Amino acid sequence: MAAINAVKIFSGSASNYLAKDIAKFYGKDLGAATILKFSDGEMSPSFDESVRGCDVFIIQSTFPSSDNLMELLLMIDAARRASAHYVTAVMPYFGYSRQDRKDRPRVGIGAKLIGNLLTAAGADRLMTIDLHAGQIQGFMDFPVDHLEGNAIFVPYLKTLNLDNLVFASPDVGGVVRTRNMAKFFNADMVICDKHRKRANEIASMQLIGDVKGADVILVDDLIDTGGTLCKAAQLIMDKGAKSVRAVVTHPVLSGKAYENISNSVLTELLVTDTIPKKQECDKIKVLSVAELFAKAIGRIRDHESISSLFIKY
Repeated sequence: MAAINAVKIFSGSASNYLAKDIAKFYGKDLGAATILKFSDGEMSPSFDESVRGCDVFIIQSTFPSSDNLMELLLMIDAARRASAHYVTAVMPYFGYSRQDRKDRPRVGIGAKLIGNLLTAAGADRLMTIDLHAGQIQGFMDFPVDHLEGNAIFVPYLKTLNLDNLVFASPDVGGVVRTRNMAKFFNADMVICDKHRKRANEIASMQLIGDVKGADVILVDDLIDTGGTLCKAAQLIMDKGAKSVRAVVTHPVLSGKAYENISNSVLTELLVTDTIPKKQECDKIKVLSVAELFAKAIGRIRDHESISSLFIKY
């Protein structure tokens, strides 16, 4: 029999590698669950232990395929129907976050739809890190714990002891994120202003600011094909920078991303393990978010503020 309000941590199949580490840092074993799959691909998740009266945390990033999202929704529904006291969806990578507005006629707002689906499934809370746009929190009808990747990246960057740091945003949309990190290091900031013809294809890019002789850190929330980041890195080097590194929370890395990164002028690409790395690349260094999420779960359990987990700017 499960203890009332006991914390139980479960994982979907896509994030099992990360959930095991989160549970380890939290100090308990990952809960037992089974994902039954029918021959046509339909899924039927079930919990192999009681969750009645428990605070349940279900860890699943929703990177492609869409089965990962569906699996999470079914697990939330199963926990709710099994009389869980409180269900938190822990989504280290929140898929469809790039679809946060109507940027052209007759398109959907995917991020809002995901919020509606989480509500319909029975989630009481969402925990995630570095949403593509902060306003996505307002798409949810329940509390959102929005963690920051800077808590992972800043300590590592400090160990590099770079002399003349300048932080760069690869586009105008990332200015706030980049400014916050620059503020912590008391460093300058530059902006790469880009114009797209269509998704994943850049028509033109120009640099706003001076990077001559600087060690530049590009800051972004996710990297997909790597085209924007690699082009920005080349532009920065062409403008006289000493070196270019990048810190990116979510390594989507689709298409020719690994080839683009390997052939780029980037010295190093720092990412987290919100999405598993698909192949090896000497330029990519992975930092884990497991301990950060474990600490956040502990603070939620104890009804404490999680603001102490943020980097103070």
